[in-house]
Amino acid sequence: MVTVPAGSTLVLRCPGEQPLALITLAEVSAAFVAELPPIPVLSPDSTRRFGILELVSSAGVTWVEAELHDGILTRTGDPPTDVVQRRGAARRPGAYAATGTVQLDTEPGRRLVAVSGQVEDVSTSGLLLRAAPADGVHLPPGIVRTLLHISMPWGEMTATVTTVDQRADQLRGTYEWMDPSDEAALRAFCSAR
Repeated sequence: MVTVPAGSTLVLRCPGEQPLALITLAEVSAAFVAELPPIPVLSPDSTRRFGILELVSSAGVTWVEAELHDGILTRTGDPPTDVVQRRGAARRPGAYAATGTVQLDTEPGRRLVAVSGQVEDVSTSGLLLRAAPADGVHLPPGIVRTLLHISMPWGEMTATVTTVDQRADQLRGTYEWMDPSDEAALRAFCSAR
């Protein structure tokens, strides 16, 4: 089963344009990538665009030809066969309140900025954070490391996260440090279904 959760970020790369980060508005699923129905997304306008879609799903990441029109992403062309990159760790979507500090890589040194928001999915290898500083709408650019306190079902989890990808108010990162008791609780939480 392949599931694209609501609130996921998908990237559409069209020739001659900047990549578009699109947020899914509803969950869609199918037995196979080739059978996925059209995906409703938050679109910047109603312009028809064609390109390569980086499709992130419960099965992993794959790249497919796609068309975006009036807020609907539709897979076009032949479906992928063996190009799915499987996730190294099971992910658990949710909305877990988070506060913390981000470290920016700026000249002449690094500076710290307090942020708050929510973690939207977790795994035993990393997380997706949607947050903003108190005085802004989006995360500041150039975040290299984040110290987070996250309200999880078993209590507060503290972790240091290294940035893998950052876009507007979203940051995906991998764990650099975590308390061993939180590590065990997270492993149990992510494997429970």
